[in-house]
Amino acid sequence: MGSISEFIERNFRHFNAAVLKDAADAYIAHLDRGGTMMITLAGAMSTAELGVSLAEMIRRDKVHAITCTGANMEEDLFNLVARSKYERIPNYRELSPQQEQELLRRHLNRVTDTCIPEEEAMRRIERVVLDEWVAASEKNQRKFPHEFLYKILRECRIDPVDSWMVAAAHKELPLFVPGWEDSTLGNIYAARCITGAINNVQAMRSGLEYMIELADWYRRVSKDSSIGFFQIGGGIAGDFPICVVPMLNQDVVNTPVPEWGYFCQISDSTTSFGSYSGAVPNEKITWGKLNVDTPRFVIESDATIVAPLVFAKILGW
Repeated sequence: MGSISEFIERNFRHFNAAVLKDAADAYIAHLDRGGTMMITLAGAMSTAELGVSLAEMIRRDKVHAITCTGANMEEDLFNLVARSKYERIPNYRELSPQQEQELLRRHLNRVTDTCIPEEEAMRRIERVVLDEWVAASEKNQRKFPHEFLYKILRECRIDPVDSWMVAAAHKELPLFVPGWEDSTLGNIYAARCITGAINNVQAMRSGLEYMIELADWYRRVSKDSSIGFFQIGGGIAGDFPICVVPMLNQDVVNTPVPEWGYFCQISDSTTSFGSYSGAVPNEKITWGKLNVDTPRFVIESDATIVAPLVFAKILGW
């Protein structure tokens, strides 16, 4: 074990810390039994530099599919091409509206304490991917959002060390991106359809098609392997893929599939007022997503801190 793993073994013995260790150990055990694992990414985990550990998880075949928001997918690329131009604002909680307006004037898009520069990040990626979108539109081809980016990343000569998207592209990792339309690139795609640069909106495949693709993947993989679910944050990134099991078993019906074989949820959300993002694993049993024997873990903490620690333990760092 590396120094981080040794630190966790020595110090993380009780309370929320113990659950972190237990979840990491169960993840390792799940893979050792021949299981596969889906990871879901909510929030702004890519801007929080999750790629440093997640890219290595992908390269070592410890992740077999990812469901993420469009923001997480694109922000990994923004970070890849423009990280040296980012500005960090340590006192972001103390900014006045006037100071926020000044950031806007400088075209700096703030994500908590990190400002992403529009021209060096968003517009740079737009210029590259727009050619792919237009070409697909003119040829009446249809692709998923991530497929356009995978093609570009496989053709580029760039340092991939901390980019989970580059690692995923080279592995042809199954990627599912529900609600892509509300991302920056999703907004840009809609804008280019409005302005006429893209003449066929159907060149981009939809969220419903992502669900159908996910169902096909789950049916194929679950025939030979138990599939685990590692949820980082809440929202659509987790809610979308976990529904595939009851959909197949209760709505498609003719091809029963096993429930998820491992479940871990990292979130600082609570279940107060019925917050679904904070729904505890036991509730998912009544919806047919997990079974009574599924190893279940809830780590109630900031995912930007916890997720890299779990990955470090799994990687033996």
